Amino acid sequence: MLIEERKNKVQNLAAQFIPIIGEAYVILDEDSLNHYAHDETENLHFLPDVVLKPRTAEEISAIMQICNAHKIPVTPRGGGTGLSGGALPHLGGVVLSFERMNSIINIDERNLQVITEPGVITEVLQNAVKEKGLFYPPDPSSKGSCFIGGNIAENSGGPKAVKYGVVKDYVLNLQIVLPTGEIIWTGANVLKNSTGYNLTQLIVGSEGTLGIVTKIVLKLLPYPKHDLLMLVPFASLERAGEAVSAIFRAGFIPSALELVEIDALKIVKKFVESTAVPVSDDIEAHLIIEVDGNHPETLLTEMEAIAVLLSEYDCGEVFFADDVHQKAELWKLRRRVAEAVKLDGYTIEEDTVVPRAELPALIRGVKRLGAEYNFKAVCYGHAGDGNLHIRIKKPGSIYSLNNSEVIPALKALFQLVKSLGGTISGEHGIGLIQKEYMGIIFDNTSLMLMKEIKRVFDPNNILNSGKIFNS
Repeated sequence: MLIEERKNKVQNLAAQFIPIIGEAYVILDEDSLNHYAHDETENLHFLPDVVLKPRTAEEISAIMQICNAHKIPVTPRGGGTGLSGGALPHLGGVVLSFERMNSIINIDERNLQVITEPGVITEVLQNAVKEKGLFYPPDPSSKGSCFIGGNIAENSGGPKAVKYGVVKDYVLNLQIVLPTGEIIWTGANVLKNSTGYNLTQLIVGSEGTLGIVTKIVLKLLPYPKHDLLMLVPFASLERAGEAVSAIFRAGFIPSALELVEIDALKIVKKFVESTAVPVSDDIEAHLIIEVDGNHPETLLTEMEAIAVLLSEYDCGEVFFADDVHQKAELWKLRRRVAEAVKLDGYTIEEDTVVPRAELPALIRGVKRLGAEYNFKAVCYGHAGDGNLHIRIKKPGSIYSLNNSEVIPALKALFQLVKSLGGTISGEHGIGLIQKEYMGIIFDNTSLMLMKEIKRVFDPNNILNSGKIFNS
């Protein structure tokens, strides 16, 4: 279908959407559409033909029946914080925004569960359950603006994944609308379930390509009463990477273990006024290490033992955060890194993950590839689970999608990652920008099975088409 033909068709169908959701929630003016044409992925921009803002699963069902009948592309969108282009309407058509589906339906204190709609901001959900003494651990850096539905789509993680796991470890049940309009529940609100195929876990991380999540049942934990945080400088980036594996081999399980390269810290300090982290020419990286639990004496003993262990890896003077303010300062710097380095020209972000003991080899390889392919790179991320974010600045290239100057370098990077036993995305997803490289990780049989699953769920290929695989 030609672009103009499709655009006219969608806009003619707008009259059918108005009785379903109301005229105020059918968005057609170009200024408003521009807001939904981008997310946080590089500098990509794709204008949708219409944006719809439904309130219920039943409204989404009616919308999907119309779109499926007319083979109109539909792109689900949460908070617009994605980094792989998963919410970009690159085929035009309909953007389905979840802004109005933003209610926490029930916090079940007896069963340690919460039922929520997908448009709830992750941090809002965390704070609501915390008031009840409960804990939802997954905490992506964008938790103050990302939607829980988007976290489901990408199987998000964050710093606490090293101890507590990622989103998939907390999803018990999902209500979804299929591309053909049927409304189903994928499982049950129970902790154990061996009843048929696990559709719930199939939907988690499927990037909005199989179904539209409209209600979410999450497992919760009791909130840990105490935490301690320390900052550890290293003169060698590789030694910092080696120290990560050593911490776990010694029997410690931090609640967070983050690595930040000194170049990334220098950049973020341009944008965030803070004296929390010392920056000097003899330091190449810092580890941020947190432990949590209910007994402060035990935590202090654990932290002291970790500090002694790290002294074997040529670390500098260990800084213990003494109070809530210092802890908040350290986490603010860490969470602002991605935003700061992007503003500084490191617009291409890769989300590699390797077995944690291979981090030094990955870091060493990134620097070698930078010299070979003429790019600068800064590294940071969730070192405790081997998830290293690599931000790239290459002269003349602000994006990677279909960019012949960048693709060879990324192929070499991902081949390195695979050789180390890793994969090309730990928590950001494949979306638009990584689908070029799926063949590096998977053989043809695996890819065929995935595509067949997509076909069964979405026979007309309308839901987030062209994400993960080509249309």
